[in-house]
Amino acid sequence: MGRIGISCLFPASWHFSISPVGCPRILNTNLRQIIVISVLAAAVSLLYFSVVIIRNKYGRLTRDKKFQRYLARVTDIEATDTNNPSVNYGIVVDCGSSGSRVFVYCWPRHNGNPRDLLDIRQMRDKNRKPVVMKIKPGISEFATSPEKVSDYISPLLNFAAEHVPRAKHKETPLYILCTAGMRILPESQQKAILEDLLTDIPVHFDFLFSDSHAEVISGKQEGVYAWIGINFVLGRFEHIEDDDEAVVEVNIPGSESSEAIVRKRTAGILDMGGVSTQIAYEVPKTEEVAKNLLAEFNLGCDVHQTEHVYRVYVATFLGFGGNAARQRYEDRIFANTIQKNRLLGKQTGLTPDMPYLDPCLPLDIKDEIQQNGQTIYLRGTGDFDLCRETIQPFMNKTNETQTSLNGVYQPPIHFQNSEFYGFSEFYYCTEDVLRIGGDYNAAKFTKAAKDYCATKWSILRERFDRGLYASHADLHRLKYQCFKSAWMFEVFHRGFSFPVNYKSLKTALQVYDREVQWTLGAILYRTRFLPLRDIQQEAFRASHTHWRGVSFVYNHYLFSGCFLVVLLAILLYLLRLRRIHRRTLRSSSAAALWMEEGLPAQNAAGTL
Repeated sequence: MGRIGISCLFPASWHFSISPVGCPRILNTNLRQIIVISVLAAAVSLLYFSVVIIRNKYGRLTRDKKFQRYLARVTDIEATDTNNPSVNYGIVVDCGSSGSRVFVYCWPRHNGNPRDLLDIRQMRDKNRKPVVMKIKPGISEFATSPEKVSDYISPLLNFAAEHVPRAKHKETPLYILCTAGMRILPESQQKAILEDLLTDIPVHFDFLFSDSHAEVISGKQEGVYAWIGINFVLGRFEHIEDDDEAVVEVNIPGSESSEAIVRKRTAGILDMGGVSTQIAYEVPKTEEVAKNLLAEFNLGCDVHQTEHVYRVYVATFLGFGGNAARQRYEDRIFANTIQKNRLLGKQTGLTPDMPYLDPCLPLDIKDEIQQNGQTIYLRGTGDFDLCRETIQPFMNKTNETQTSLNGVYQPPIHFQNSEFYGFSEFYYCTEDVLRIGGDYNAAKFTKAAKDYCATKWSILRERFDRGLYASHADLHRLKYQCFKSAWMFEVFHRGFSFPVNYKSLKTALQVYDREVQWTLGAILYRTRFLPLRDIQQEAFRASHTHWRGVSFVYNHYLFSGCFLVVLLAILLYLLRLRRIHRRTLRSSSAAALWMEEGLPAQNAAGTL
């Protein structure tokens, strides 16, 4: 038998041959069997290939996406590559009541998908430290001398200019946003300060700075920006990738005829500062909320797309911060004590030997309240439960349903399907001294607070001197920790009506190693239209490079087609080999027959 050689333009080591004798089941079978075997082989190959593609495309990409999310936590603390021309920058100056801080942010080129937001993160210097600088006093201190504001803020802008590459200055947006300190000033003084900034800054700096980039923001805006910042860091604005994500169906305002959008459930925020307390969370379209307590906005770059339309309830409560609440509490003690002494002829609190017994101070600590030249002496009794009972009237709760602090309307919260993050005092009260920050547990917190309040002040001071508390905890924190713990507990459970068994509050200073500031939400919202530029550039490049636009899926369809063509070619080749083999067998049989009859094989045809 002869051998059939098959060779292609492959390396020499790939050359091989097939002997018909060695593969009789292939070459010596009928056509139907060959077709059935080939079809089965093709079906099995395609099935395997499809499973591999689906697994790679949907399984591996999902895992990769999750991995990238965790990887972002690592890369986010790496030094920013200022030599990369595709990195963009943005600057936000937070002008607060006690000082001003500048934050420099950066982000890579947008990926071209209009559904995705910019990947904004805090810029880090060569030492991996956030590019942040703070100065004092607050900008409101220049109310009577607005011409000095530009000189006051120049150190912050010089600091930012040193870190942002010079070639990027002209395309780097600068936002100067003023908060509480400026809000209390008359409008004329606010306008004078902003006018000085808008006039002088463009003369000395090349940043992208227009009239709308300097303003006094409201408490409502600040709350919205804080809500945007935390949900962005948590990845709640990303699109759904797998079934284990917590999702909700959302009906977008103004789109009654369209179907509900299914997207990730967002988290609410609780923020208690020194002066005010704030709450913000997403509410459904069906919930009626007064316009002054509601913010509706679109974070997407395309106003016609609704994937990133959000409806958020925001309420700010002045006087309900930790320090302001303690001041109100002391004012009440002072007024009531003076009145009782006058009516009953007592001397309570007028001397250190006859102090007013304050249940909201640690056991045996001594303190004073001074007003109008008079002094009330205090001594702590460390009774956490009595302290809570004493401060409950300060919540100003009404008998109406669905109200919170000061009788302000509060939309229903689905506690079993919600998640909240507590910042500032919510974190300091749980972590600085009690050391139980993170996942909040009411029973655990209450026990820790009771134990702390009932501990003698001398022991607390000894622990402080031994460094057993947080590094930034000071004596002021130790002194008023008992009161602030009770205040936070009452605001959360009585003021905002969270049940004592609520398990989905996390108190935090940082999330994924990133300090969450409202400034992050501000720049996310104010740069939301910038991706349109990158999308248009991507569309332009795609129109000139057609093959780059072929998608991942289409490339695999093309590969599948080529695979089928090759399989069909092999099948046809095998059929041709079979015909040649049969023809050879018939020729050999005919030659043998004529030889048996004594005739030459070459004359057999002529004899017929």
